[in-house]
Amino acid sequence: MWCHKLSHLQSSLQNLAKGRDICQALHLSNFKSLFPLSIHWYHTASKSLKCTWHQHEDHFELQYANTVMRFDYIWLRDHCRSASCYNSKTHQRNLDTASVDLCIKPKTIRLDESTLFFTWPDGHVTRYDLDWLMKNSYEEQKQKVIQPRILWNAEIYQQAQVPAVDFHCFLETNEGLKKFLQNFLLYGIAFVENVPPTQEHTEKLAERISLIRETIYGRMWYFTSDFSRGDTAYTKLALDRHTDTTYFQEPCGIQVFHCLKHEGTGGKTLLVDGFYAAQQVLQKAPEEFELLSKVPLKHEYIENIGECHNHMIGVGPVLNIYPWNKELYLIRYNNYDRAIINTVPYDVVHRWYTAHRTLTTELRRPENELWVKLKPGKVLFIDNWRVLHGRESFTGYRQLCGCYLTRDDILNTARLLGLHA
Repeated sequence: MWCHKLSHLQSSLQNLAKGRDICQALHLSNFKSLFPLSIHWYHTASKSLKCTWHQHEDHFELQYANTVMRFDYIWLRDHCRSASCYNSKTHQRNLDTASVDLCIKPKTIRLDESTLFFTWPDGHVTRYDLDWLMKNSYEEQKQKVIQPRILWNAEIYQQAQVPAVDFHCFLETNEGLKKFLQNFLLYGIAFVENVPPTQEHTEKLAERISLIRETIYGRMWYFTSDFSRGDTAYTKLALDRHTDTTYFQEPCGIQVFHCLKHEGTGGKTLLVDGFYAAQQVLQKAPEEFELLSKVPLKHEYIENIGECHNHMIGVGPVLNIYPWNKELYLIRYNNYDRAIINTVPYDVVHRWYTAHRTLTTELRRPENELWVKLKPGKVLFIDNWRVLHGRESFTGYRQLCGCYLTRDDILNTARLLGLHA
């Protein structure tokens, strides 16, 4: 399960944040005990490879590196990396998948050292390195966490003493940018300090790592408590924990906050790791976690103030998971913008409310709340797919600016710097 994988990685990831390597050992049960003795297995000549394989009527079965893998024959034909089937320069497929016989089977299969050769009925030969097959098998992928993370409550985050990155180091060096992105990917929040308190410098900061996502709020937004938009954020009222733009079909990936001025009291920012809370639900009430990951809900934003007229609707479950490894990748939680529940049968409604209450209880535990005071010069980046934010009420005049960033571009930047994203 997802929480067990994350728990297993937690201490190792904390070492990664300090610059140490991750080491992981997988222990699987004896392979041969899983299969009847009548099956004929082909063994490699080299004992060091420890590879056996069997050609079934409808699939190919491979045991390699303590992993049992199964491949449909059309998959093996479709993923051929020969020059006629795959363009290695553009990393795009040349083969017309629809032209391949759905019932295709190889005429022959042979293993030469660490390479498997499949000869197809038309004479075409496909080659696969054993390590490539293992890396890209379903069996291997379902054991992997796509995005390594360190889940946290207030104490865990504070003890980690995650440093902020200097503005000039962030803008001018890949080292500073990489350090920032590593913190952001692991914890879902990261800070840049010594930023000139202007909207222009905040925009320059954001553009260093991503395209700015223009929304109904504009490209860069700048707001005070003047209620210029039809949103509680444009008031002095307290805001409970939530994720933004749940009413978009794809909620904004990253949110940037910079407090330019505050002449008054209060206004601390609340941060809660939604994935940490979800993990608690999974451990205590797995059936409720599953329900929250399956029931689709509508979120809605209706605005008719001044010249701003908008009606946005987004649909999706509260918890979004990858189906092959059950890894949580997005939490959509906003009690302000949740629309009328009319997508759930009556016999599921009460169970959904119970599950939602369980998650809310975890999100509202005081030990899970990280409170920070945003000040001019310190910019906060939030993973809006993971970390909920809120604020306490405030007095006086308060100016904030910020923007939304595209998640794909942030992850792209991280991968180009060699980070796991």
